[in-house]
Amino acid sequence: MNLSSTITIALRAIAKNKMRAALTIIGIVIGIAAVTTMVSIGMSARQLVLGQFDSFGTNMVIIFPEAQRKGGVRQGRSVTLTADDAQAIVDECETVIAASPMVFFGGHVIYGNANWPPNEIIGVGEQYLTVRNWSIRYGEFFDDRQIDSAAKVCVIGQTIVAKLFQTTNPLGETIRIGNIPFRVVGVLEPKGAALGGEDQDNIVLMPVTTVRKRLYGSNFEDVHVIFASARSANETDDARDEIERLLLDRHNIDFKDEADFRVRDSAEFAAILKTVTGILTLLLSSIAGISLLVGGVGIMNIMLVSVTERTREIGIRMAVGARGRDILWQFLIESVMLSCIGGLIGLGIGIAASAGATVALNAWMSGTSDAEWPLVVSLPAAGIAILFAAAVGIFFGYYPARRASKLDPIDALRFE
Repeated sequence: MNLSSTITIALRAIAKNKMRAALTIIGIVIGIAAVTTMVSIGMSARQLVLGQFDSFGTNMVIIFPEAQRKGGVRQGRSVTLTADDAQAIVDECETVIAASPMVFFGGHVIYGNANWPPNEIIGVGEQYLTVRNWSIRYGEFFDDRQIDSAAKVCVIGQTIVAKLFQTTNPLGETIRIGNIPFRVVGVLEPKGAALGGEDQDNIVLMPVTTVRKRLYGSNFEDVHVIFASARSANETDDARDEIERLLLDRHNIDFKDEADFRVRDSAEFAAILKTVTGILTLLLSSIAGISLLVGGVGIMNIMLVSVTERTREIGIRMAVGARGRDILWQFLIESVMLSCIGGLIGLGIGIAASAGATVALNAWMSGTSDAEWPLVVSLPAAGIAILFAAAVGIFFGYYPARRASKLDPIDALRFE
């Protein structure tokens, strides 16, 4: 018997018992739909994370101050990173194109009778916008002369404009932080919300010296963090190594494990989040895959019942010349077709569920973040899902098919 005839017989058998076939494949449908949805959501989350890191800067290197260790004992906190360190990184590290020291301050911004708390008031260097891959919408950024003189100038984000100035042009206007006036010289391009929902446009930037001298009222030299930018994402590791060697030398530290600073890069954070989202996707998909096994057991049970009901049919086919392997293939193909039909239906439901989840997540995120949850459907993953469904049909359909192929023709003809 050829394959086409076997497939035709299998399709007729399935069509003859439509309700039974529908109930049989429910487990497969649910399993494939759940796996497809979980994989799609996991891949969408990964793409969202990578998109957020692209906006932050994939070639970012971040240097944190840290208490120095001596003989394994952590020493008291001291000045560990300075603005001079940031300048030295730019001047002496070939793989670094820009670096900026950063000093943070907390407070409210006042304009006229309006009062607003920014998420961040930061003192930065002139290369901050290059490091953050940001730009000025209108106005200008402060220069070396204004940094050296601790000028009372600032650059503000779009949220500050909306909350304080509304329809007024903010350029040249004066805002106050505490009792100190600052002249607005520039407005940043909108950046949107970060992955955690923080509004990146709710920000005020000032010269790093201005924050130290005017707001803190101090001449301290240390900075809270240094942001640096490698020439490209591929050179990030080289930039990290160069920065570590330079700072160890500048701080007169012999061993890396005694360093009074830590160097991290955005690619490292992105890799961690990719790993986390990958593990969660695998875990959720594994849980969803349990329903595939349940569906497979259902197929095996129904196929065993089918073999019992069609015992006489099997005997007649053997009596007219069908071989055992023909019977085996008939029932095995029937089982695989049931699984594949369930897989295709489940795949369609899974894609629809993924699209629905994307719409729901974007609606939920619209109030907290400007980031848009992408819809990602992997064609390779869809193909693997269908192949897995077929594998379930083969695995769980083999025993009933083999049992049918081993029936004795005479006993099968006598079966009532």
